[in-house]
Amino acid sequence: MGAGALRGRAGSILLLVAAFVVLLRPWESGTREEPPEAVARVIRVVDGDTLEVRLDGQTEDVRLIGIDTPETVDPGAPVQCFGGRASRFTHRLLTGRRVRLIFGVERRDSYERLLAYVHLGPLFFNAELVRRGLARTLTIPPNSRFAERFERLALGAARGGRGLWGSCPP
Repeated sequence: MGAGALRGRAGSILLLVAAFVVLLRPWESGTREEPPEAVARVIRVVDGDTLEVRLDGQTEDVRLIGIDTPETVDPGAPVQCFGGRASRFTHRLLTGRRVRLIFGVERRDSYERLLAYVHLGPLFFNAELVRRGLARTLTIPPNSRFAERFERLALGAARGGRGLWGSCPP
């Protein structure tokens, strides 16, 4: 075997070892898991970004991660601009429906609500609220998995004057 063939074989072996190291990451302990998720039935919409669901026989409050819709239920404040529309949209699409909840890194907030990304079939509901201009972004680390995506959607809604971006003061 010539020197060129040996170099080619050594290069191939080196490439395989590098691929093994990158893909399997033997220095990391444990396995990489997808975020925990569950299927639940929405039993009540509190407002545009907060739901009540039936999960494993329990009633749970769920706060949508990464977004903030205008307030509608704060007893000490008036309904905010576009809050009613955001709340009605969430109510119309989600009440009584089965949804997939993908929980955040931090699973509960200080009010003990579950923190989740909500999917209705193929529809990523958190993102849809932002895309339609019914919600602003609200990134609270460590739950920032889709923050960049939400920011792009909010920018598109603002540029297009959709929803609250075309109707509400800043």
